[in-house]
Amino acid sequence: MIVHMLRFTFKETATEEDREQVLAVLRRTASVESVSFSTVGQCLSDPDGFTHAYCVGITDLPTLRRYMHDPVHLAGDPQVTPFLARIAIGPDLSDDMKPTLARDILALHEEKVALYPEWAAELGPLLEA
Repeated sequence: MIVHMLRFTFKETATEEDREQVLAVLRRTASVESVSFSTVGQCLSDPDGFTHAYCVGITDLPTLRRYMHDPVHLAGDPQVTPFLARIAIGPDLSDDMKPTLARDILALHEEKVALYPEWAAELGPLLEA
C-alpha cells in the first residue's frame, strides 16, 4: 500500500465557500476507483503551519499511475490550485519495502509533469511558497 499525503494552506482571500468547494473537489478525487481509503480535512498539529490535508491509500505503482491520470483527478486540480497559498507533497509512506519505490514514484510524477506542463506550472509556485 502506498499512502500519499498532501498538506496545504488556503490563500487569505479564499472565502469559506471557496474552501468548502476545494474540499468537495478533493473528496471527489479521493473517491475514484483507484483509491482504497482516504481522508480530507484539517491538518492536526502541523509544525510547518499547514492547515488542511489530503490523504489517499493506493495499492501499488500501476494503481498509482492510474490514479494520477484519472480524468476526475486531472479535472479537479485546476479547481483547487487557484485557492491555495502553498502545498507540501508528503510525507508519503508504504509497507512495500522495495528499495526503489521512492524513485519509482518520483518517475511517475516526472512522467505526469512531462505530459501536463500546465499542471506543473500551476503547482510549482505553491510548492515553493
